[in-house]
Amino acid sequence: MKIQRIETFTHSQAAIVKVTTDDGAEGIGQTSPFMAEITTVVLHRQVAPVYLGQNPLDVEGLVDRCRDRLHKFPGTYICRAMAGIDTALWDLRGKLEGKSVCELLGGKPRPFPVYGSSMRRDIQPEAEAERLVRLIDSHGYRAFKIRVGKVCGNDEDQWPGRTEALVPTVRKAIGDETVLLVDANSCYTPKRAIEVGRILEDNNVGHFEEPCPYWEIEWTAEVARTLSVPVAGGEQDCWLPTWRRILELRAVDIAQPDVCYLGGLTRTLRVAKMAREAGIPVVPHSSNRSMVTVFTLHMMGAIPNAGPHVEFSIEAPGWIDGLFAEPLEARDGKVQIPEGPGWGVTINPKWLEQTERKASEL
Repeated sequence: MKIQRIETFTHSQAAIVKVTTDDGAEGIGQTSPFMAEITTVVLHRQVAPVYLGQNPLDVEGLVDRCRDRLHKFPGTYICRAMAGIDTALWDLRGKLEGKSVCELLGGKPRPFPVYGSSMRRDIQPEAEAERLVRLIDSHGYRAFKIRVGKVCGNDEDQWPGRTEALVPTVRKAIGDETVLLVDANSCYTPKRAIEVGRILEDNNVGHFEEPCPYWEIEWTAEVARTLSVPVAGGEQDCWLPTWRRILELRAVDIAQPDVCYLGGLTRTLRVAKMAREAGIPVVPHSSNRSMVTVFTLHMMGAIPNAGPHVEFSIEAPGWIDGLFAEPLEARDGKVQIPEGPGWGVTINPKWLEQTERKASEL
């Protein structure tokens, strides 16, 4: 069996990938979201030639082959493109064996707890609190994440005083029994991160995500050493040696690889193993309801150092609207790990009709 054809179907910020073998077996995956049209150019020009003609079941070997053949291009776009093919190969294997990816990894599909992830910084504290309370009532969420600071904000808040008002307002509204997490998206220097961290400690916050610019690993490590609230991070890091350094420095208490940013499930499992050996739980980044959330659910249902919940966006579908024939839904604070072979989801044919198709063939 050999990989015969690799196709991409691109629309807006998403690109679905289909891998077909010479005997007709198929698997579906997804590249990393955002700038998908650029990612597909990289996929067909640089990554697909490494995979075409190879054994589709040798996912470990193909990841290493890609690393070696593309050694001059170790950055994010290669990883974003690799993710599409790698995840399609896991789907293909699952379909061949009649098992879900979760089962291939030794887990069992089941409803998995999720935290409702807010993406908004343009919302007043009272309005944010009100909508989270509504989601507790309607979907049974038992955990939420909110946004503090400003993206790469150099210590600035989205507007003055927002963070100081937001955290206690939300905590009071959702009650002490609901887990509250915060994400700073690389906003702070260590000094300011620690000041904000004291507010989080006072409000029983479950984790403080990406408090400092993610590339300043020593800054994040300083914050993690100082605060009692667990520090989380790693979503942007796609270079495995950087992950080794993060874990060796104990820069984070919770590892947050992103399956699509990192280059696929195979490489993410390697990070999860490194984190397990370091005694660190994994709560991946999956901030939109594209296939990245599907990938994450399957992985979290199987790895031994899975954290308590999966990130699940509470925002309107937007650019992924209509992607799945049956959209993912939170019920009683959990989302079902899809049970069918492979990833267990079907891409909506109407969504595919809107896409730009490209193909690489042996």
